[in-house]
Amino acid sequence: QVQLVESGGGSVQAGGSLRLSCAASGYNWRSGCMGWFRQAPGKEREGVASIYDNGRSTYYADSVKGRFTISQDNAKNTAYLQMDSLAPEDSATYYCAASGSRTAKGLPFAPTWGQGTQVTVSS
Repeated sequence: QVQLVESGGGSVQAGGSLRLSCAASGYNWRSGCMGWFRQAPGKEREGVASIYDNGRSTYYADSVKGRFTISQDNAKNTAYLQMDSLAPEDSATYYCAASGSRTAKGLPFAPTWGQGTQVTVSS
């Protein structure tokens, strides 16, 4: 059974950076799909980035492309989301998600979810 624990959220000023971590147990890093989603109050959950094919392939939403970088460290059983040039509209609860399969877009399909970590960006 996959279990995910996020960390690294917090408050930062616009233009700053944060790195989120997702420690995973029971997850197959070589064949699975790991993603980061976010949800702001009153908005739908949005898939922002994913990584699969043992780290060889990635997906980014247009809203974060060029600013966010997803990576994985198989030896540490951890995925990361490096977030640079943060803007107030990036404020949300960020969720790590993992699955053995992915959607056509490249996001985890019917994933196991982490508990979420809050990111707040002030202007």
